[in-house]
Amino acid sequence: MDILTSAERSAHMSRIRARNTQPEMVVRQAAHALGLRYRLHRKDLPGSPDLVFLGRRRAIFVHGCYWHRHSGCRLAYTPKSNTAFWEAKFERNVARDKEALAALEADGWRTAVIWECETRRPDGIPERLRSFLCKGAA
Repeated sequence: MDILTSAERSAHMSRIRARNTQPEMVVRQAAHALGLRYRLHRKDLPGSPDLVFLGRRRAIFVHGCYWHRHSGCRLAYTPKSNTAFWEAKFERNVARDKEALAALEADGWRTAVIWECETRRPDGIPERLRSFLCKGAA
């Protein structure tokens, strides 16, 4: 049973942002500190990637573990109430993510996903960005 009323839950959920989240800001700050320049949330690309490096044809998604179901992560739990609704919602999110990644890769883009839990220890983010953006990296 939810400890919040339906109106309180609705108000809480409406405050969850899709852009400029804390994990995204960690990745953006690391990229900027490396001297990398990027575009944000390109709507003309499938899935509207969070960071887009146009000249390199690279796209990075910064996914929340809860909403995008990071496998094996403790943040990717399923709520105890209304589980059928949440499971269907999470399945749609994961399917949409896979479609966006496949569409970008089919169009010649290299993609990466950085998970929310990875940004909690941001010391590894710069090296991850360097290896992803390196022209010879696979």
